[in-house]
Amino acid sequence: MHEQPAAARLVEAFANTIDVELDTDDLSTPEQLADWLVQHRLLAAPRPTDPADHVLALRLRAGLRERLGVPVGDRPAPELLAEAEQALRALPLLATVTLPTDDGGTAGRATTGGPAAGGAAADRAAAGAATDGGTAGGPTSPTGPHLHPHPDLPPVRRGLAAVAAAWSEVVITGDAARLKRCAEHGCAWVFWDVSKNRSRRWCSMRVCGNRNKARRFAAKRSTERTPAAPAG
Repeated sequence: MHEQPAAARLVEAFANTIDVELDTDDLSTPEQLADWLVQHRLLAAPRPTDPADHVLALRLRAGLRERLGVPVGDRPAPELLAEAEQALRALPLLATVTLPTDDGGTAGRATTGGPAAGGAAADRAAAGAATDGGTAGGPTSPTGPHLHPHPDLPPVRRGLAAVAAAWSEVVITGDAARLKRCAEHGCAWVFWDVSKNRSRRWCSMRVCGNRNKARRFAAKRSTERTPAAPAG
């Protein structure tokens, strides 16, 4: 059993904000994006979100979902990958050598602001805690190295940069090979592959796997029943 690391859980949650089968999108508005960031402790409190930041989040998500289809044999759309790369360039990260403390902070890292600093300091703390492993979605191990959202980023982008940091760790550690988008395109749910040889292609063999096999079987039977064209 391969336990899913925190970084992979965060990337999976972000990618699954869209549900292809149910045709729903939890990030369909800028307000929903802020709510999602708060829910995952990447933003201290809901705040007005710039439409440009919303577009940035959607492009990042679309590119990640395309990339997560690669392990199951899907060919990603180059234009979506390119837009996600542009989004990542707008979410710079800092690498540190400090260690997380028991309270979710970071030993040896300077902090700015206190209780009187208001929402800005709280937002920095929220995104910082996520990248220190201080939340369920925190994308770092207890021993580092650590990637943190750049402190000069505005609050919403700091939250998105925490997702970018999580993705960076998933790639660096090789865990990206276990984080996949279901090969059944009518589902396309992102899942963590716990198989020993990382061979799963569907989020559920019982549902999506059987659905795919039934479709292939029907197609094969249809081909076998098609009469051959007369020679000459």
